[in-house]
Amino acid sequence: MSVFYAPASWICSLRFCSRSLALSSTSTQSLIQDLTFPKHSFLRSRRSSLYTISEMNGENPASSHSKSEHVSGNWYSVPELRLRDHRFAVPLDYTLDLHSSPKISVFAREVVAVGKEEQTLPYLLYLQGGPGFECPRPTESSGWIHKALEDFRVILMDQRGTGLSTPLTVSSMSQFKSADELADYLKHFRADNIVNDAEFIRVRLVPDAGPWTILGQSFGGFCGVTYLSFAPQGLKQVLLTGGIPPIGDACTADSVYRACYEQVICQNDKYYKRYPHDIKVVQELVNYLAEKGGVMLPSGGILTPRGLQTLGLSGLGSGAGFERMHYLFERVWDPILVPGAPKRISYNFLISFEKWLDFDTNPLYALLHEPIYCQGAPNMWSANRIREEYESKFDAIKAAREGHPVLFTGEMIFPWMFDEIHALKPFRDVANKLAEKKDWPRLYDSKVLNNNKVPVAAAVYYDDVYVNFKLVKETASQIAGIRLWITNEFMHSGLRDGGSQVLDHLLGMLNGKKPLF
Repeated sequence: MSVFYAPASWICSLRFCSRSLALSSTSTQSLIQDLTFPKHSFLRSRRSSLYTISEMNGENPASSHSKSEHVSGNWYSVPELRLRDHRFAVPLDYTLDLHSSPKISVFAREVVAVGKEEQTLPYLLYLQGGPGFECPRPTESSGWIHKALEDFRVILMDQRGTGLSTPLTVSSMSQFKSADELADYLKHFRADNIVNDAEFIRVRLVPDAGPWTILGQSFGGFCGVTYLSFAPQGLKQVLLTGGIPPIGDACTADSVYRACYEQVICQNDKYYKRYPHDIKVVQELVNYLAEKGGVMLPSGGILTPRGLQTLGLSGLGSGAGFERMHYLFERVWDPILVPGAPKRISYNFLISFEKWLDFDTNPLYALLHEPIYCQGAPNMWSANRIREEYESKFDAIKAAREGHPVLFTGEMIFPWMFDEIHALKPFRDVANKLAEKKDWPRLYDSKVLNNNKVPVAAAVYYDDVYVNFKLVKETASQIAGIRLWITNEFMHSGLRDGGSQVLDHLLGMLNGKKPLF
């Protein structure tokens, strides 16, 4: 295990390759704007709807909003924790007037340690990885939450479209009559509007609308960098774990996948070195699937050789992923109970394969995975196009027949998934429309990041399969004051696997407990 510390000065020196309210006083209106909103359009467009007359007269913003905008529940308990549910009616489209936009609900769960319900504590907002996944549901005080509750009041916000936040499920999205209507709806579910929602909640929940700390994991870290770009006044400090995005113009997905394919090849090599017996097991399975033309899955989808390769999405990049994948392959085949019975893949394996991927419960991930990299340009099925450059290595059927290890793919979404995965079949047309969409708004502001004043600490995992180390360094060099903890002790799932240690380390980097060098 090796650990490196990268102070801001070192990072910055590196150069890497890759209804408006009518106010009686114009000065009062200007003051309110300057104090509460950055001069960026996607937040400025809603400033008049966020603040009411009572706030302008000096009342607590967190208590003066319409009751219909924020409903909170009573405290309840799980072991060692007290929790309270909040629901916010937010605009679907923040570019419209608050009263003109359709509303959706955003759910947030407030968590404190037992006995601290009435204590004055700073707020920490957790931004979940994804896109398209809800926050964890606490069952006890453990991991990073246990550590955070020593000093914070934690807010677990289900990002719009997930969990209890007007969820976009296979069934709920079927209400749209056309792919065009659904694509037009889904364009509002990226990081920019997740940040809008967070700000909407902050000024209603935090006393005196004060700033809060955010903790962003993976895609949640991408949202954190968007937050730094467009609403830094809402932030006290930022903690990122495996979540520093590429911030270049147009679509950065191509550079992401070129870098990630190389790392995925390395991870495959590590996997087969740990479990060499699996080389033949996977080859046999691929040959069987190729001969049969695919095998029907329990849901009605089909398992093909290229579909099998997608097990690497989770298996190659998370803690204990190698072990989980190996144990999955232990039960590929049904035993022959009756002499002469045909060889068959076991139901256990087929159902486990489907549960592995989560597309049936979280289809938003597949639909928005590549658009999270877009600023003013289409992604055009980037992972699929870049795969063609590596097809000699990722041709599963050819590899199996020639006796080479079959390589698994990583965090990549391919157009054929919308034909082979039953839950995604209804969304093939909308996926194509999103892949071709050109007018995605900006997600990052390099100038603001270059002049950042918010303390930022980030855990960077050297062997991360999902967020490439080289690209992370390029972005980090553009965020003034950021401090990096570079380590190969953890994989991308470090916050889950060693949450208390990871969070303690990042907080220590910002509060002076960790040395600069």
